[in-house]
Amino acid sequence: MDIKALRYFVELVNEKSFTRASDKLFVTQPTISKMIRSLEEEVDQPLLHRQGRLFSLTDAGEIVYQRAQEVLAQMSQLDAELVDLNQLKRGHLKLGIPPMVGHVYAGLIRQYRQRYPEVEMTIVEYGGRKIEQAVTSGELDVAVTMLSLNPAVELNALPLDTYPICAILPDSKPWRDLPSVHWQQLKNEPFYLYTEDFTLSDYIDQICKSENIVPHIAARSSQWDFLVALVKSGVGVAFLPEPLCHRIQGEGIIVKNMTPSIDWKLGAIWHSERYVSRTAEAWLDLCREYLTKVGSN
Repeated sequence: MDIKALRYFVELVNEKSFTRASDKLFVTQPTISKMIRSLEEEVDQPLLHRQGRLFSLTDAGEIVYQRAQEVLAQMSQLDAELVDLNQLKRGHLKLGIPPMVGHVYAGLIRQYRQRYPEVEMTIVEYGGRKIEQAVTSGELDVAVTMLSLNPAVELNALPLDTYPICAILPDSKPWRDLPSVHWQQLKNEPFYLYTEDFTLSDYIDQICKSENIVPHIAARSSQWDFLVALVKSGVGVAFLPEPLCHRIQGEGIIVKNMTPSIDWKLGAIWHSERYVSRTAEAWLDLCREYLTKVGSN
């Protein structure tokens, strides 16, 4: 079968419109129609059931669509492997880093860009849970994120750093005079938490259950600085990894260690069964170098 015809067919089904598919493929609608007719002649069955401008897949069309996606994925992987032979003088790295984690590894990103200036880097800032899903599905090549409580079995992980999670509280009594804060002391406070896309939310939920606390969740956000700003209003608690606590500016808040503690365990993750591109392997090598330097200090 013609690979181009399969690509046109898949794009048509995905877009659900000849007009949108032609715009996406930069070809005319008659060209797409010709390709579809060619496929139908080859399989000797109609692939589409047409109803004016609308269409639906026939049984044969459904089979061809499913298999065509697999063929195109294999072709894409073939292209990626061949490009890798060019010694990283070109290529593309799709890297996932949650917003909070990016602050910690900005230097590592800068070092990668300096070492491989011709590699195009796309950085995606999802929450940790969505990052893991994106690596699992193949949307991302590799990621650096908070390691999950229940990681997917098909993911490899390279632990990098561990930091404590701190409580961010109003600078007032009784918090000001306490050396640290126990979770039980927070059970009646409004909680300002991250969205459920964030792995840290799973850890907070787990420790609340273990402490028999039903938190009063007053707000959720993907922006840690917004959550800190809510605490500055004079009531409630937010939670922030220790490295980001150094970035808090202004008065009205204090940082306290937690008992029991939550560790912010950061690491690189990648798919264990999918081809790891040279660009992604170069990133992992840089992470391993970083780990060696940290271990020697």
